[in-house]
This record gives sequence, C-alpha cells and structure tokens, in this order.
Amino acid sequence: MHQAFKPVAWAHGTNIYEINLRQYTPEGSFDAFANHLPRLRDMGIEMLWFMPITPIATEGRLGTLGSYYACADYTSCNPEYGTVDDFKRLVEQAHQLGFKVIIDWVANHTGMGHTWTHTNPDYYLHDADGRYIEKNGWTDVIDLNFGNRNLERAMIEAMQFWVDTCDIDGFRCDMAHLVPLSFWRQARAWLDTKKPLFWLAECEEMAYHAVFDASYTWHWMQETTRFMRENGNIGWLDKVLYHYNDHFPHHAMRLYFTTNHDENSWNGTEYEKYNGAALCFAVFSATWNGIPLIYSGQELPNTKRLAFFDKDPIAWTGQNTLHEFYKTLLHLRARNHSLRAADRHCLTMRLQTDNGVIFAYKRTNGNQSVLVVLNLSPNVAWFEMRDGRAHGSYNEVFEQKPYTFTYGVWFEMAPWAYWVMEGV
Repeated sequence: MHQAFKPVAWAHGTNIYEINLRQYTPEGSFDAFANHLPRLRDMGIEMLWFMPITPIATEGRLGTLGSYYACADYTSCNPEYGTVDDFKRLVEQAHQLGFKVIIDWVANHTGMGHTWTHTNPDYYLHDADGRYIEKNGWTDVIDLNFGNRNLERAMIEAMQFWVDTCDIDGFRCDMAHLVPLSFWRQARAWLDTKKPLFWLAECEEMAYHAVFDASYTWHWMQETTRFMRENGNIGWLDKVLYHYNDHFPHHAMRLYFTTNHDENSWNGTEYEKYNGAALCFAVFSATWNGIPLIYSGQELPNTKRLAFFDKDPIAWTGQNTLHEFYKTLLHLRARNHSLRAADRHCLTMRLQTDNGVIFAYKRTNGNQSVLVVLNLSPNVAWFEMRDGRAHGSYNEVFEQKPYTFTYGVWFEMAPWAYWVMEGV
C-alpha cells in the first residue's frame, strides 16, 4: 500500500495516555487535570489524548450527563470541563512540559439537537419521512451525510478550529471506518498544511492506513481475552501477530492496549479480563512493534468499571502503585530505539523455547536490542532458550539484574512473570 502521508517524526517513538476528563478528578475540569501533568511526564507519557471535549447534546441524553460522543457543537467546550480558553491554556502547559496533545474527533454522527440540526439539517441523513437516521443502534446520536460536500467542508473547518485556536497536535478519530476514506484524505491533506499532525483511527481497516498513521488492534485484544478465558494456546496469539505482520503495510503503526474507555466501562477492567496476566499484556503493549496506550488510572491501578454516562471519579489514593512499572517501560522505549513503531531499521523476532507457555521475542535496531520473556500461565515454568538469536547478555530493567542466554542454560519463571531485558 502506498504511504500517501508522511507521519510526524516523533510518532515512531511515542506512547499515548487516554484522559477521561469527567472521571479524572472530582472537579472533572481542565484546570484540575493540569495538576497531574508533572506526574504523568515523570512516568514517561509522551502524548495526551483527550476524550471528546465538546458539549454533549441534551436531546436523547443517556444517564445524567450523557455520552461524550454525542456532540452538540464542534467548536466549543463542554462546560463541565471549562472553556476553550481553559483548554488552550492546558495545551500550552502540556507543550511546555514536552507533551503532544490530541483530541477525540467524532465525525460519523452528532448528538440530537446539535447546532447543525437547526442551521443545516441537510448535513444529516434522513429517511423517506424526513426523520433523522442512525444506522448503528446508538439511540442518542444521528448520522451525518458525507455525500454533502458542504458538510465535509464544515467538518474540516471545525477540525481546523482546534488546530488554529489551541495548537493541538493531532486527532484520534472515533469509528473512523464509518466515515468515507475520501473525506479523511481531504481532511488530512488540508489540515497537515496548517501543522503536521498525528492521525489515529479507531478502526482495524487496513485501507485506512492510506491516510492514518496508526490504527487499533481490536483483534489482538479480543484474542488475548479469549486466550485467558479459555486457557488457550499461544498459537492463537501468534496467528494474530503474523496476520498483522503479513497483511498490514510496514508503515502502519498499531495501537496496543489492555483497556480503554470502552473496554473498561462495557466489558470490564483489565483485571477482570486478564487477571494475573494483566501486567504481562501491559508489558507486551509497551514493547511489541506498535504504540502503547495507557488509560486513565491504570497506574493506580484502577480496578473498577467507570460509569459512562454519569459522574464516577477515579478513586486516586496518592500511591499510584504502578507508576514505576510504567515509568520503567516508557523510559526504556524512549532510550532504546529497537522499540520504535513501524521503523524500517527495527527487526521484531518471535523466539522459540521448549516450553509452550513461554512467549518470547526480541527487537533490534542497530546495536540496540530488547528481549522480552513472558510466562503466560498461572504455574511456575522452566525453559531453555534454544533460539540462538536470543543468546547474549542482558540487563533486566525491573530487577536491574544481569542475564546471559546460551544453549544448555535453564531458567525458572514465576507464574505470570515478565522479564524485559535490555541488551548490553
């Protein structure tokens, strides 16, 4: 597949932190969240993704506060959070600390009663009786008509508002595959002339990499969940990864995660899905060929499902038990270029051991390397690293302990243990 757009240089080494602003603090505001910026920067976060910051429509509203994804006006802020000026100030603070900032963009639909329903009803799809249509079973939104060129122009102008006014660095595009690729091509071609931006698609459609830098790995998350639920075979996981490797273009950056706002609220926390393997799969997300996503509160760790339509603040304790866990992984990514995403100089190798529960791989870039070994079982595992590509000396980054792999040396791993080793 032709790479029509060149990603911003910093994208290959980035990571993403998703911010559920409503639930992040008791205040649920831009100003209250700003107090967390230094902590997140220390943890190694590079990019902040804000879930939709636009006002929520009142017609058809679900729960007491409604869905973030039922927009009432594309160029103003949800008063729960603050004003556009408040957000602009927050972006400036984030930039000063070295963060990039992207916002959630919901192009497929708006909430009922969006300003356009009054000014431009022709921007929407209608049935034979002139009623608004929603084709996906969501009861609080209505679908936009991307056969209308004026709608496409207005949508791009609304996106440009946030680039021009608040100097954001990109977009996470909600359900991107429900919007024609031709629209996204127009939007990126125009907006990238204003500022080179990062583009993340919430979809797993390979064709969308003609426009988008990064896409979701829903299939991986589903198969890892099934693996845990059914006491599965590691071959299931390899099948997904080989598919990604063989069918997606080399320039396609993939987003790996153990949870996000949808998963947490609707399908369960990562501890419900993965139990003892939650940190194993978090290690994978941070070290495989892709971009890791961390959701609000995973560093706590948050072990409850957050309400979606109502106020339900994260129960911060001030301890953040997994801060150092994520800091170790994210700082390793920053200094070791073998962990860059979609970099032609990086090589990712699945390694074979003599134990079917050991999932091992090595990544290299020039003289830098990282070896990852995961025990994906609830039992102690003994293994010999028979794959010669892994042989050599390493420093395990969590324990700061040296390891040497060669033939005839056996290792013992605790249940659900993870080793992340930097080549020396």
